[in-house]
This record gives sequence, C-alpha cells and structure tokens, in this order.
Amino acid sequence: MKGPIDRRTFIRTTATAGIAMGVAGRSTFAGGISSPNQRITVAVMGVNSRGDELARSFASQTDVEVLYVCDVDSRAVEKTSGTVFEIQGKAPNGVTDFRRALEDADVDVLAIAAPDHWHAPATILGLDAGKHIYVEKPCGHNPDEGELLVEAQGKYDRVVQMGTQQRSGPSTIEAIDFIHQGGIGRPYMARTWYANKRGPIGSGKEVPVPDWLDYELWQGPAPRTPYRDNLIHYNWHWFHRWGTGESCNNGTHELDIARWALGVEYPERVQSSGGRYHFDDDWEFYDTQMISFDFADEKTITWEGRSCNPFQVVGRGRGTAVHGTEGTVIMDRNGYEVYDLDNVLLKEVKAGDDEATLDTRGGGNLTDRHIANFFDAIRNQADLNSPIDEGHKSVLMCHLGNIAQETGRPLYVDQGNGRIVGDPQAMKLWRREYEPGWEPTV
Repeated sequence: MKGPIDRRTFIRTTATAGIAMGVAGRSTFAGGISSPNQRITVAVMGVNSRGDELARSFASQTDVEVLYVCDVDSRAVEKTSGTVFEIQGKAPNGVTDFRRALEDADVDVLAIAAPDHWHAPATILGLDAGKHIYVEKPCGHNPDEGELLVEAQGKYDRVVQMGTQQRSGPSTIEAIDFIHQGGIGRPYMARTWYANKRGPIGSGKEVPVPDWLDYELWQGPAPRTPYRDNLIHYNWHWFHRWGTGESCNNGTHELDIARWALGVEYPERVQSSGGRYHFDDDWEFYDTQMISFDFADEKTITWEGRSCNPFQVVGRGRGTAVHGTEGTVIMDRNGYEVYDLDNVLLKEVKAGDDEATLDTRGGGNLTDRHIANFFDAIRNQADLNSPIDEGHKSVLMCHLGNIAQETGRPLYVDQGNGRIVGDPQAMKLWRREYEPGWEPTV
C-alpha cells in the first residue's frame, strides 16, 4: 500500500485523473444508473460505532457491495471488515485513509459516519471524486459547512442523503401525513426533547497516541492539539473543536421531525438558555439546554435537552409533540398517538420492535429503510427522504441554538437564507478555523 497522502497531494492527484474518474462515475450514474439492477459499491468511513451499523445495513442491501471499510482506528477496521464479510461473503478492503477509496473509480458511494468535524469536508471530497454521499447528521460542524454542502451537491449533481433515518419510518410518515391533512387542525407548536444519563468525562491528561490510532488523520480539518485520554471515542462530541453538542448530536432528529410537521424552513428568532450544570469536567458544551425557535407564520418549536438527567416527557426519553387547533400528535421512533383537545386518546400506532431504534448506534429497520431510499434515488431518481438541502435547514436550527447560547442573547434570522442579521459578533461563529490546507471549498 502506498504511504499517507496529504490533502494537497490528494487534490492534485484527483485533478490530474479527474477526467477519467469523472467518466467512470458519471457515465454510469448521471442522474441514476444505466440499469436498475446494477450492483452499487460502497466505502464506509468511520466504523467504530454508528458506522459499523451503516456497514451492516449497506452490506445487507440487494445488489450492493461494501468495497471499503475505512477508519483511523485499526481495531475498528478489523472488526467491521469481519462483520461485512459474514454478511456479503466477500471481504472489503480495510484502509486507514478513506481517500484511498475515493481514488478507486469502482467505488460509487461514500458513507460518512466519522466525527462531526469530518462530515462536510469528507462529503465535498467525495462529491469532487464523483461519488454519491450518505452522510450522518449533523451534515456540518458549523453553518457555513451546511451551506457549502448544498452548493456542492448542486455543482456535482450527485445524490446526497443525510442520516436522519426517522424520515423513512412508516409510522412517522403516516403521522406527518395526518398532520398535513388537517388531522389536528392548524399545527402551530412543536415541542421536542431528549433526555439521557450521561456520566462525567473527567479532566483529560496528555498521553501518547495509542498505536491503533492515526490521530493526525483523525484531526484532519481541525486545528492540531495534543492527544488526551478522555477524547476518543465518543467524548469528542462535547468539545467545540470536533463536536457540536447534544443539540446537533440528538436534537437534530427531533427538530427535523418538528420542522417537517409544521412545514417551516428558517426561524425568524432563536434564543437559548442552559449550561454545563451536572458535572465539573472537560465537557465544553451544555448538558442542559432549552432552545426556542419562533417562525414568521405564527409557529414555534422548542427543544429541551438533558444529557445527564433521564426523566422522561410523556413517557418518552426522546420525542416530538405537535400541537394544533384541534388536538395533539405525539411521536417518536416507536410510533405515534393522537389526542383531542380534551386529552382523549383517539388513535395509537405502534411501530414494530425492529423499527424502534432508540439506542446510540441507531441500528434497525429505520436505517435499513433510509438507506434503501438512498439507493432508490440513485437507481430510479426517487425522491430522497432527507436531501441535503432539507437536512441543512434542520441542522442549522441546532447551530443557531448553540450560537444563541454562546452569545447569551436572541438571534434574528434572514428568512431567505437562514443567516443571522444585525449581529456581527454572532456571525463570527458561523464558520470555524481550519488546519491550514484543510479548508473545504466548492
């Protein structure tokens, strides 16, 4: 195997071979593929947790082959490669650097489940290489990256699906249709929440990088910092340098459903309160947060995040309640309930056990259905359930909530593009600093 390549070398290499790579990808996939039965090949980037579930699901799809398993953790590569082999009967290529897979013209799809700071840069590199993209939420580490992804999808004309898999759940689709058909009158408010019992992450110490980890590549677009012992895996979620906090980590799912139910796009005002209340440790984001979003058409969405207190709301650890002039719909991945204005239960729909995936890895039929929809869009030009332009709007809500929390004041938003108006200080948080040479561009 060739030695490591940096981003500049990679861009230069793909630019030199760009015509050949583009023809290999686009002659087959221009808007779809030449045959609905053609086998699609996938590279999965980041397979320690959620990515392992994605690899399982991709390998289980009809006429799909996981060709590459990519991770900076050699242990994860070995584990997921074995899992994929058991499912498809053929071992994938296990690599540390996902860019090796992008160099391979036989790869049709890049699936991204690496940490948040990698989502947008990897998506853009994948699109530039002619690949279709399945990217986990949040689609960007900051609002600017979400805008770049929408621009990049338009430029390269590839299929880009964001991993908000509840949009592909039959019971959720049924509940949203019921709301849109006037089942609870005019919907005007949605309440969303997430409650968990996360423990402390302690105070990290600088230690040598483990021999199983390529920490330089793990950092990728993020400015360099010494390795600490309470960072990898998962705790990166709570650091500004790599993560996006609980609102983007889990709030994205429920806020996406709420926005879909109310039929709204950009809020006109956003405000947030909360903090890191439960433990005194290195956690930089907030374990307790309340965000409210007011929309111009007299509609409101709220999100309540409690990372360290699992007390449930209406018997659910996470969910969405949509209130209207004639009743309420309460939904989560387990199904939905309809109540009238006297709080009488009118209807209850339960999803099957294999649909109800409330675990942190998110496996199960919701993911399988979401990926199947992704392939249907590639093969048959079907409508995506979570196209990147819609995904960006939902993720932007979470970013706006975090910016409002950081500035300590309400934000006012341009209804045309979702950008903050009249607050130059807040707009300084629209974009991040990058490691030199890793700035994503379209």
